[in-house]
Amino acid sequence: MDHSHMDHGHMDHNMPGMDPGHKCNMNMLFTWDTTDLCIVFRSWHISGTFSLIVALVGIILLTAGYEAVREASRRYEAYSNKVLEGRRGGDDLRVQRAKDVHTTDESSSLLHSGRNAGGNAEQQAKLVKAALYAVQVFYSFFIMLLFMTYNGWIMLAVAVGAFVGYLLFANSSPTKSAACH
Repeated sequence: MDHSHMDHGHMDHNMPGMDPGHKCNMNMLFTWDTTDLCIVFRSWHISGTFSLIVALVGIILLTAGYEAVREASRRYEAYSNKVLEGRRGGDDLRVQRAKDVHTTDESSSLLHSGRNAGGNAEQQAKLVKAALYAVQVFYSFFIMLLFMTYNGWIMLAVAVGAFVGYLLFANSSPTKSAACH
């Protein structure tokens, strides 16, 4: 079956109420062309040079923000580990005092409540870490969708944003390669 007459590189996605001339160009191959480029959403439509520049700056900021979230996540993990380690050290000290004083029921109830408080702090830290992780995963998949426009300008903006974000926010060497997840 001959499909040479079909244009697979340009798909027509008109939104209700919009100018029928507004189209979203969806490329499946690498391109530098920004004609009728829609980025992730139909409403994020590149209509000229100014909208392209605004979009590229936005993508740079968005991608730099991803590095800020990664660094915030690393810092929170270090902070929570330090706090939890301090609590565990305090629990060890209480156990030693209880042994030295030979206290029975009162110290065991104090120790038990200390463990519950530590357990609650651990649970809270784990919830915060999970939330930060979820934000990172969402962010990374969104950046992947940006990259999958297959547009060279968008890809460069993602790379520049990662560079700028790393310079501004990263306080450690890269521990993870760029990946969707």
